[in-house]
Amino acid sequence: MGSLNRFGRPFLALIFIALAALAAPSAKAQSVAEIVPQMYDASLGDLRDAVAALVATGEDAALPILQALGAGNLYEADNGGIFIQTGRNQYEDALTGAEADLDVTGDLSTIRINNSLRRDIAAAVGSLTLMSENPATRRAAAAQMFSTADPANIELLDQALAEEDNPGVRTVMEQARAAAMLRADISEEDFAAAVAVIAARGDRQALGILNANLANASEAERVNIEAGISRINQSLQLWGIGQNVWYGVSLGSVLLLAAIGLAITFGVMGVINMAHGEMVMIGAYVTFFVQEIIRTTNPGLFDYSLAIAIPMAFAVTGLIGIAIERGIIRWLYGRPLETLLATWGLSLIIQQGVRTIFGATNREVGNPSWMSGAFELGGLAITWNRMWIVVFALVVFALLLLVLNKTPLGLQMRAVTQNRRMASAMGIRTPWVDAMTFGLGSGVAGLAGVALSQIDNVSPNLGQSYIIDSFMVVVFGGVGNLWGTLVGALTLGVANKFLEPYAGAVLAKILILVLIILFIQRRPRGLFALKGRAVEA
Repeated sequence: MGSLNRFGRPFLALIFIALAALAAPSAKAQSVAEIVPQMYDASLGDLRDAVAALVATGEDAALPILQALGAGNLYEADNGGIFIQTGRNQYEDALTGAEADLDVTGDLSTIRINNSLRRDIAAAVGSLTLMSENPATRRAAAAQMFSTADPANIELLDQALAEEDNPGVRTVMEQARAAAMLRADISEEDFAAAVAVIAARGDRQALGILNANLANASEAERVNIEAGISRINQSLQLWGIGQNVWYGVSLGSVLLLAAIGLAITFGVMGVINMAHGEMVMIGAYVTFFVQEIIRTTNPGLFDYSLAIAIPMAFAVTGLIGIAIERGIIRWLYGRPLETLLATWGLSLIIQQGVRTIFGATNREVGNPSWMSGAFELGGLAITWNRMWIVVFALVVFALLLLVLNKTPLGLQMRAVTQNRRMASAMGIRTPWVDAMTFGLGSGVAGLAGVALSQIDNVSPNLGQSYIIDSFMVVVFGGVGNLWGTLVGALTLGVANKFLEPYAGAVLAKILILVLIILFIQRRPRGLFALKGRAVEA
């Protein structure tokens, strides 16, 4: 009898609701729009009939009304309207979903229910969600039942499992049933099977459920739970390693974007460009400028703001790079120390100019809808903006390889890189190649700024945060070698993310720098040294 009281209530409630719906006097099933007005000033018996009728409609609009009624958030107005409370002094029409004006709602009073009707509503909500035609709705309902782990849901889950044909939804339902079974009076074999189902899930929510059941478990049950906890901890450790690898790849893609333009200019021209970070910063401000124009003129285009900003940032920073090369750099070839000092001074001038125009405070650059939010891949939590930046970095890398290997400019750049004097003797206009190379490297830095604007603060100091890391990537990978830059960026990104939890962010960077110095002692030309550079040296 105790078992019937514990598990049979939802089943009996569903039977009652079904019988009430069948016993309805109307020959034609009512719609939600016809049922809701009848809930005004209704008795408990009339409300029970309304709940049964709402379930019988099978309409999606019935679900929020039942949920609001069960939670005590369904209100009736003096004019006969029914409203759902969505926040403090905020209501919406239960039928239309439109935000309600306080003058329209007037005096509101809660539609009150008792515990018996509340149980019927809970069963009805479970029935509507678990039996919904939408797999996402069924999955969400099962996930909610997994988190509550209420034994009263077992009968309802058994019915849903008997009809479920979606493998993914069925797995979540089985996990929800197993969580509920742990709090029921079951045999040791069933208990062990339920623990195995939850342990196979392997996430922190499953770990929390097993830990919650550990205190009141018997000796045999405790052994099973501890084994399940150990299994989950091992799974979490493996997923933690995978998460660190993803964070490292994400950081590496950012370093790749910031360093790849520097690798081009440094490799071809041998110029130590300390203003490279400012090209990144200008690209970020171009993105901010584009978004500001879109916000004020046509907000509907906001999701396309990055598509507009990418070519503009490349063009603006590329032209600035050509101007820098023609106006400053070309007079300082062969004098690396003076080039370093000149570009460092230029970086300070650019920073101060941006402060004068835009101010010293951070500027807001929004994420388009397709770059907002996150998703889970197994035990990995992946944000959309980071994922798209990784994709963008790989696309930029592939396009640069195409330019270097399949275009006349790329052929001339490679010739100048390997032997400048011989290339000049063969008729290649090395000054023109220098200008185009510097413009290309600066334009790619502008693309990096577009990407960084989605994950970092846009301020005059943005470029300074990446210039040192960019030089480390270039030197480690091999000056002027794009593949070396790719490997170097990903290697440093992953290594940094594995060191951070143990050493802290600052000490991790110091350790990376020390390791690079030691590496350069053995391989002064980096991982992938270009052939032919020793001839010029």
